[in-house]
Amino acid sequence: MNLIFKRKLYGRLLEWKRVRDGKTAILIEGARRVGKSTLVEQFAKHEYESYILIDFNEASAEVKSLFDNLMNLDFIFLQLQSLYNVVLKKRRSVIIFDEVQNCPLARQAIKYLVKDGRYDYIETGSLISIKKNTKNITLPSEEERVTLHPMDYEEFRWAMGDEASVPLLRTFYEKKLPLEQSFRDKIRDFRLYMLIGGMPQAVSTYIETNNFSLVDSAKRGIIQIYRDDFQKLDPTGRLETLYMEIPSQLSQTGNRYKPYSILGNVDGNKLMEMMKNLEDSKTTLFSYHSNDPNVGMSLTKELSKYKIFCADTGLFITLAFWDKDYTENDIYQKLLNDKLSTNLGYIYENMIAQMLAASGNKLFYYTWPRDATHNYEIDFLLSKGSKLYPIEVKSSGYSTHKSLDAFCEKYSSRVGERYLIYTKDFRKDGPTTLLPVFMTMFL
Repeated sequence: MNLIFKRKLYGRLLEWKRVRDGKTAILIEGARRVGKSTLVEQFAKHEYESYILIDFNEASAEVKSLFDNLMNLDFIFLQLQSLYNVVLKKRRSVIIFDEVQNCPLARQAIKYLVKDGRYDYIETGSLISIKKNTKNITLPSEEERVTLHPMDYEEFRWAMGDEASVPLLRTFYEKKLPLEQSFRDKIRDFRLYMLIGGMPQAVSTYIETNNFSLVDSAKRGIIQIYRDDFQKLDPTGRLETLYMEIPSQLSQTGNRYKPYSILGNVDGNKLMEMMKNLEDSKTTLFSYHSNDPNVGMSLTKELSKYKIFCADTGLFITLAFWDKDYTENDIYQKLLNDKLSTNLGYIYENMIAQMLAASGNKLFYYTWPRDATHNYEIDFLLSKGSKLYPIEVKSSGYSTHKSLDAFCEKYSSRVGERYLIYTKDFRKDGPTTLLPVFMTMFL
């Protein structure tokens, strides 16, 4: 049994329903198995008098063919009500196009359905922008797009029955106070989130069984679905390989993802298309190198220099140990108790990328030479107002921040706050704020 979890995007759907009142459709994008269908069905059940959910993964040819010709909308609505055995009520019902990328003509029809105005429309999709799913159709401008990410840390705590922790952590963050006695419990709670991740199926498995081996197996199942999707998009297997290699690329000390070292010789245009597909799948997060760190970083990003993270750190950990059968080792217990000997920097870096993205940030980083053989690196750069907020990540309690200091000296006029994110308690070190990893979500 999959439990149903409270998601923040529900509030965004409520706002859309109230403000737009049928003038636009809303499209929820996100990776497969991130909880899109569950969320929209819950919303339809609670906020409308009736609804029809058309799952285009399973819809019959006869349902799909209804969207071939839009001349007679009355006929289409009658057919849908009859096929799904649901009575639709004007301005009080919603029609859901689930996994709409599998029926491009239904997505194109949104323009006319919204104009007709009888019902509300919610679409969900993964791989939504991929070329073959938008070929030969006109994308509707009457479509608002939002992304459902894996459950963030607060949603995860809600799932665990804990509504108090995150508001309390926010208070400590705002008052700039260390947690002291409660720090050990809070960091352990957070490591649990890192291990399980935010995919509803993995969270549900943990709550029901309390068994890491079964959680790992649920995550392997999700990764297998992604691999199958990549295989369909690119039968050569290269796209799947690019995804599977994310942990090993991040664990190396190079400051970028090196696709040629994985794929060998590949045509530049073909590689760009594969990277675009990887990004569009929403299973990954791309962080681009900013060549001139300034407030408009999108203007100076280098498209050929990037890091790739997994959109969910729980899946990232399973990927990192993909070649080991879970039962042969006690990775989970060691990670939970902070006893794993390998350098875990790359796991924490992935976690921080996930948290920053969930808060609505685009990801950028910056490197520059320190000497002939070493580089300085700022792991993440945020911009707020007219200032930059550089972030250095440490997977340990180390509180040295040479790169941060050098960056702030180099770009002193552009820097607002500066942060070192690490695994110890909140404190200040001169102008640098040392932030426990679980407070990343407040940045």
